[in-house]
Amino acid sequence: MPTGRLSVVVTRRLPEAVETRMKELFNVRLRDDDTPMTREELVDAVRQADVLVPTLTDDIDAGLLGQAGPQLKLIANYGAGVDHIDVSTARQRGILVSNTPGVLTDDTADMTMALILAVTRRIPEGLAVMQSDDWQGWSPTALLGGRVGGRRLGILGMGRIGQAVARRARAFGMQIHYHNRNPLREEIEDELEATYWESLDQMVARMDVISINCPHTPSTFHLMNARRLKLMKPEAVIVNTSRGEVIDENALTRMLRAGEIAGAGLDVYERGHSINPRLRELKNVVLLPHMGSATREGRMEMGEKVIINIKTFHDGHRPPDQVVPSML
Repeated sequence: MPTGRLSVVVTRRLPEAVETRMKELFNVRLRDDDTPMTREELVDAVRQADVLVPTLTDDIDAGLLGQAGPQLKLIANYGAGVDHIDVSTARQRGILVSNTPGVLTDDTADMTMALILAVTRRIPEGLAVMQSDDWQGWSPTALLGGRVGGRRLGILGMGRIGQAVARRARAFGMQIHYHNRNPLREEIEDELEATYWESLDQMVARMDVISINCPHTPSTFHLMNARRLKLMKPEAVIVNTSRGEVIDENALTRMLRAGEIAGAGLDVYERGHSINPRLRELKNVVLLPHMGSATREGRMEMGEKVIINIKTFHDGHRPPDQVVPSML
């Protein structure tokens, strides 16, 4: 374990208060601007730092870790998802990995409900009418959407965020269904009035709204592939605030264009910020720039967790949010 002040490299700009506190506690190198580090900059960082603080825009793969200096002992990720980090290779090289779970649960669940409402009630189309100064006044048949109350919501991934979505959706009168690796405890199922489906295919075929709330792992890549998307009812919609790789984006785009799925609300994309341009053309799609966790409170709490993980590690203890391969 390093002695003295830790050498910490932060790969992106963080909230000012978080950066200031890090400066007080550690020998920290901060970014001058908010651009992602280049590969060369990342290599330089892992060769010099005791602790690396990356974000989801950084690819911490086996090749990069193979160039790390012997002093690198902790990767304190600023974010809950760690699919951009090769955790197994890090562990083999004696490098701990930590993340920031829990603090973004409510923010992401709020955004999930916002997208469900935006798609089903055609809110962006209404905004477009107003912004173009083309509103001719109220009409009994204009911009008719669908009521969410009474609809079946199928949640794919019933962890913290999935359960938070379920609680919000129940308040809107939705019926809660879910698919997960394992059923929830009986008391949680009873609280949420949730129905478990062991078969994802059977659930997808019966839902009015599908919400993606599972992490991206090798087993969830394209879990909603072309075959499974075709099982959805033509009047159903799909919302994703988790990871873009879970949905086959090209297949989804084709089906939305063909009217085989009624609509989609997306906050994440299969190829990061490179979005299928045909998605942008569709009126039945709501696209957001990965805003699910974008609250001031959430970003601050993420930073606090990073600092606690680093400080606990430096004090000779296991970081409270350490990630191990068995958790993935």
